[in-house]
Amino acid sequence: MRGSRIALLLLMLLQCGGLPGIAVGRCVVFNFGDSNSDTGSLPAAFGFYLGPPAGRRFFHRQTGRWSDGRLYIDFIAEKLKISYLSPYMESSGSDFTSGVNFAVAGAAVTQKSAIPLGLDTQVNQFLHFKNRTRELRPRGAGSMIAESEFRDAVYAIDIGQNDITLAFLANLTLPEVERELAASAAMVADAVRALRASGARKFWVYNTGPIGCLPQTLALRQKPGDELDAAGCLAEYNAAARSFNAELAAACRRLAAELGGGEDGATVVCTDMYAIKYELFANHSRYGFERPLMACCGHGGPPYNYANLKTCGQPTATACPEGERHVIWDGVHYTEDANAIVARKILSGDFSSPRTKLKALCK
Repeated sequence: MRGSRIALLLLMLLQCGGLPGIAVGRCVVFNFGDSNSDTGSLPAAFGFYLGPPAGRRFFHRQTGRWSDGRLYIDFIAEKLKISYLSPYMESSGSDFTSGVNFAVAGAAVTQKSAIPLGLDTQVNQFLHFKNRTRELRPRGAGSMIAESEFRDAVYAIDIGQNDITLAFLANLTLPEVERELAASAAMVADAVRALRASGARKFWVYNTGPIGCLPQTLALRQKPGDELDAAGCLAEYNAAARSFNAELAAACRRLAAELGGGEDGATVVCTDMYAIKYELFANHSRYGFERPLMACCGHGGPPYNYANLKTCGQPTATACPEGERHVIWDGVHYTEDANAIVARKILSGDFSSPRTKLKALCK
């Protein structure tokens, strides 16, 4: 009888949120990257505000951008049943109970970007966050993320696109660009090692998307005689992206061999964001998209609706009519419709090596 009462008490405690001092299993995610997954660090860090484009309706509170909805990382949070990841730099209203987003728009793997918050800085911010959490936890303050949750969290990295742009802006040849990007891929591996040294065990590394398909790239970087691929994308930029991705895939394999093994070995998963996103351009009609290479919000009309200094958020920019389905929102970032598809494909595990579902890493 006494044993059944204890069992009933345990059941009630678990239903009410768990036993004191024992964390109920849940997913915690720490994200590092650039504007593809930045949920608001850039406006929080530098304090800017862009007004709405004519005819548009949605202000994305977290990113500080006028857009048409959620990022792929928001959709993933919803499917994992965790809160949206608050940006590390945001001082008001942040919720770090499910993890932290260190990604910053404009960030690069290297320190060559004008945004001084590259991948190594983001890793250092994480280390500071973890140490402060340890200091505040005994007082019942801070994120209250437990040591076991830091250990079992998923560490996601999505960065590299800006490194490609910066390399081409330096007027390097494609072979020179590829050498620069090989060094960037090696630095991503170094970031994984630094996180592993802090106790992280589960890594989800994205390669970079087809930058040559972005309206901004096509409008500003295309020169007469430049080769376009079958989807109408700038071939040289996409070749650079694939070169970076090949280096990153090799780095992931080396990391898996180096850090894996044993009961407490690390898991390193590399996810093919390039294949996921390129499909939206190459087979856009399959997904119901119109004019895949044309920004929804911008200036200038077809073919790309992108003009320098007249970009989305500026008074001269207008947004496409409600109901039109576009792949790209503002010339660089994907629309909510596209992000929903991107998130679904990520979560399927079909584009990951080794083939793994992100949700499985949360267990």
